[in-house]
Amino acid sequence: MTVIKTRFAPSPTGFLHIGGARTALFSWLYARKSAGQFVLRIEDTDQERSTQASVDAILEGMQWLNLAADEGPYYQTQRFDRYHEINAQLLHQNHAYHCYCSKERLETLRTEQMANKQKPRYDGLCRDRTDVPAGIAPVIRFRNPQSGEVVVNDLIRGEVIFGNDELDDLIIARSDGTPTYNLTVVVDDMDMGITHVIRGDDHLNNTPRQMNILRALGATLPAYAHLPMILGADGSRLSKRHGAVSVMQYEQDGYLPEALLNYLVRLGWSHGDQEVFSIDEMIALFDVTHVNKAAAAFNPEKLLWLNQHYLKTLPAEDIAQRLALYLQRIDVNTASGPAVVDVVLALRERSKTLVEMAASARYFYQDFSDYEEAAAKHLNAAALEPLRAIRNALAELSTGDAWQKESIHVAIQQTAEKLQVGMGKVAQPLRAAVTGQGASPSIDLTLYLIGAPHSLARLDRTIATLQQA
Repeated sequence: MTVIKTRFAPSPTGFLHIGGARTALFSWLYARKSAGQFVLRIEDTDQERSTQASVDAILEGMQWLNLAADEGPYYQTQRFDRYHEINAQLLHQNHAYHCYCSKERLETLRTEQMANKQKPRYDGLCRDRTDVPAGIAPVIRFRNPQSGEVVVNDLIRGEVIFGNDELDDLIIARSDGTPTYNLTVVVDDMDMGITHVIRGDDHLNNTPRQMNILRALGATLPAYAHLPMILGADGSRLSKRHGAVSVMQYEQDGYLPEALLNYLVRLGWSHGDQEVFSIDEMIALFDVTHVNKAAAAFNPEKLLWLNQHYLKTLPAEDIAQRLALYLQRIDVNTASGPAVVDVVLALRERSKTLVEMAASARYFYQDFSDYEEAAAKHLNAAALEPLRAIRNALAELSTGDAWQKESIHVAIQQTAEKLQVGMGKVAQPLRAAVTGQGASPSIDLTLYLIGAPHSLARLDRTIATLQQA
């Protein structure tokens, strides 16, 4: 029985973006569902544009998304001897030939063809050449069949037919001997036993060329599935303004990998009207043949909604471990404050990202110097009497175990009744005084988590400031 084997093969000329992450996810899911293997391959033969920073960013993104590979990462730059061996084999078997055409000749040919409204392509001048011009380092071209058709039975698009007369003899090795993409990808897929190639539809035009090379090598052809592109919400090509940033930028912005994966799996694939999928559900339900042929639209609001869903529904202990990292990034020491898991439970209903949650959590652990505008409007001369009264009531709860959410609530309620005002006339100035913000979780819970010493100290500071105004 053939083991299903997929691969993700990014080029390290940039970071891991949304499109690449979706390709990786779909390839990973197909392998997992089939009890197969998933290979990670770094296609770094473009040495002028490939960087170690990009390699690191790709690996970091894959790790954050938890898309673990069964094999790899393999690096094409470590396989040059194998590519040279295959090129020599193709030359020996007359499936390839040396081409001595200069760049100037090829550019002139291209210009003439375009002027004649012909498809630019190599004219095969060196295809049957027998002489060896001196002093010219040749490229190697694949001898593509000149007749017949290549039929791609695409798992998403269905049957796609290419005429061989439309495919020119592509270069498979440059004049300095370095192999080109269409050669290396074929050799790697063959050597690594890749059974299913899932990739973006921008590669579709390469597929018939690669199939012809595989046939020349006597290799088994993999199945192909070309994913439709991802567009911005306005229908234009996805760009940074649509949110097409590095995957790790989403981590920096406080998104959860579970939310991003859940969003990516719905970009072009669906299972009824279901919107929320666990990883196990994705593996069980995903079918690449059910991917939509049409382009998918990227909707950042939908991603944000999913992120908030996971913040609210994942175990609080899990979210607390992640929140601690974001608090550390903004220099918040959680050692002298409430348990982070309690802060998560207090804030998860009102937070959309971990960055937002961390910013909201700061006042639980740190004093503040300024009041938000939304808080400052509640701190005026009329707030002095309620603040003094609630300060005195709360001070009576500051010893022993009396500082509890329930007792704090009673104190606020009794203070409002004593002053003959609504609870908001006490609670809002109190919230502004102890948090510096206009909104927080319920004020009794907020004060309980901040603790008696910090709550009373902040009240004293606010009262003193108002008295001096």
